Amino acid sequence: MGLLAKYEANRETAWCPGCGNFPLRQALANALAELGLSPEQVTMFTGIGQAAKMVHYIRVNGFNGLHGRALPAAIGMVVANPEMKVIVESGDGDNYGEGGNHILHNIRRNPDLTHLVHNNQIYGLTKGQASPTTGYENRTTVQPEGITSDPFNPLPFAVAMRASFVARGFVGEREHLQELIKAAIMHKGYALIDILQPCVTFNRVNTYQWYKERVYKLGDDYDPTDYMAAMEKANEWGHRIPIGIIYKEEKKTFRERLALTDQEGLVGKAFNPADYAFLLDEFR
Repeated sequence: MGLLAKYEANRETAWCPGCGNFPLRQALANALAELGLSPEQVTMFTGIGQAAKMVHYIRVNGFNGLHGRALPAAIGMVVANPEMKVIVESGDGDNYGEGGNHILHNIRRNPDLTHLVHNNQIYGLTKGQASPTTGYENRTTVQPEGITSDPFNPLPFAVAMRASFVARGFVGEREHLQELIKAAIMHKGYALIDILQPCVTFNRVNTYQWYKERVYKLGDDYDPTDYMAAMEKANEWGHRIPIGIIYKEEKKTFRERLALTDQEGLVGKAFNPADYAFLLDEFR
């Protein structure tokens, strides 16, 4: 069996035919296989939502957390096992809505993990209400009169906070997305990829065709270490939408900033419960 085939979960999905989750899953599996990682070397943490079901449809170690709370659990793995490739994966509502506070503080911490956000600009699991990224005045099944809030753009937010890796991909450019995922996994630090992914059932505005008319790849002459250029590209949205690595900065990771952690991790340490009995004794 080839390495790519080992990622096949062989389960029937609950995704709609044509959903952008399918090419995203393929891009992720291809990226992991091309990096030579086995399923046992990868752990995926998700929240709640259609995108968060990914962990059931690709064969890796997996953890389903609470809505918007995948990052805290992932940090536990980063601390416990530095050898594990940690991926956090969920939708725009899960991450930018319920989980927005966790993104903010984990950018500050810079943990060594990859964060994939399926951004279909709608809540798919709960049948089409607006998410934080839904466009102003767009109509949904829940907001038939149109959205009254301005949309959240995660890229200038992440660049302004100097996240160590900020990128945007599009499922309609699967091979390009695959390379972005590989680069994010190999990056040392927090790597955010905002992934444009049509919801063919509940979002009739941001369709494959809508994206195809606007998305363009950043050229080789673009320098992702240029902060001001990155802010300009991060804010570009509308008639033209850039995809690629928007910003990149080398900095110390979460583990490297903590004096009490070492590179061995908790999984490499011998554990004898009797050695910690004193912690319970004081409650007796």
